[in-house]
Amino acid sequence: MTTRCSVVSSTLPRYSPELNPEERLNADLKQAIGTKVPVRTKAKLKLAATEHMVKLEQSPERVKSFFQDPRGKYAA
Repeated sequence: MTTRCSVVSSTLPRYSPELNPEERLNADLKQAIGTKVPVRTKAKLKLAATEHMVKLEQSPERVKSFFQDPRGKYAA
């Protein structure tokens, strides 16, 4: 039995953060950490980032929202 798959190649601009869901995650993380008390050590920054990512794991709808822009649906 043979299975056929199709691959679609898309050409993207060299730098296009609006098309990259990972950039949306980064922006969300920066915004969340920026609204808290400033972290002044690497250990506190790591703790704040980890806490936010754990909170984000519990919110799949929020994660899905990073993929909702029609221009970025190629990554979904």
